[in-house]
Amino acid sequence: MVVLATKIYVSGDARERTLDSLRSLVGNELGDLEVEYEVGIRHDDFPSVTVEGEDATVARNVLREAFGEIVPDLQPGESYVGTLESWDDNGFVLDAGQPVRIPADELGLGAGSPPQIRERFGLVQHLPMQFVYGDVEEGGDTPSRLADAERDRLYDWTRGDGRLNVNSATRAEVRATLNRAGHAQDYVTIERLGLLEQSVICPEDTDPPGLLASVGKYLPAELRCVVP
Repeated sequence: MVVLATKIYVSGDARERTLDSLRSLVGNELGDLEVEYEVGIRHDDFPSVTVEGEDATVARNVLREAFGEIVPDLQPGESYVGTLESWDDNGFVLDAGQPVRIPADELGLGAGSPPQIRERFGLVQHLPMQFVYGDVEEGGDTPSRLADAERDRLYDWTRGDGRLNVNSATRAEVRATLNRAGHAQDYVTIERLGLLEQSVICPEDTDPPGLLASVGKYLPAELRCVVP
């Protein structure tokens, strides 16, 4: 079984639609591998995929690469993926199957308090983020930190033409909302950040705050802009 590092935190019909979307994504990832799989949701909203068959080991590795994995035991110095659970002036807290605090000094994303950094980089709640686990929780003195690859990814966002980040909606739902609101020409593509976290990549002549103001009323979600 692989526990995927992306949450299903919506309820009702939206939860079922999201599960259907995940089943399709898993099916696409596993392609022609000789496996059977079953998708479920744990008590903490992380989805699990049970895989059986001739290519089960390969399939599990494919899923780990595509989504990241929630593991029962974190090892100091190793990289993992957690979802952005909360933030305050002292840092971020990621959910990696257990709370992992990233102190403000270990974010590595420039000046400002953690809430200001979250606004500047358009970080929506539940966004999957890569981190390096420290040993503070084990009684050591090395705190957890954002991984270099995560810092590079977020800085790349600020060098583009702008983004609108969204949570609580699948990629298909975000695309349908944009098109329905008359903004089919106002985005280049929609990048999947997590199962329910998307990034609308804007062309040069689209203003992300203006797009947010226009489509925000159609999306029961958190929306954050990245403005270069």
